[in-house]
Amino acid sequence: MNNTSRPQIQLQSLIIAKGLYGIMSLCNYVVTPLKRYATISVPIKVKRILEEAKGKDEWGKFLLELYTELEILRSKRAFEKLAETLTDEDLKVIIESSREFRRRFTLR
Repeated sequence: MNNTSRPQIQLQSLIIAKGLYGIMSLCNYVVTPLKRYATISVPIKVKRILEEAKGKDEWGKFLLELYTELEILRSKRAFEKLAETLTDEDLKVIIESSREFRRRFTLR
């Protein structure tokens, strides 16, 4: 994910450590506003599995793709279950009804 997709604030902070050697260092920080983010608590084992599956993808993208795949799978299963319960005659009637509807349907 590129840095232009969400607002970020770059901060630079000068830190002086007072010690034996008087070390001074310059640190850079990237702060991402979290107004549009939420935390989801999951067991550690689940998070590890999901982290491995997502790879380098951003969490939001990965979870939306996972959800979309699940919805497609559920739809296919529901269709297959419905198709198993309908007879060939039922399917022919549904197809003909759909054709008739499309032929007669007009926008006003």
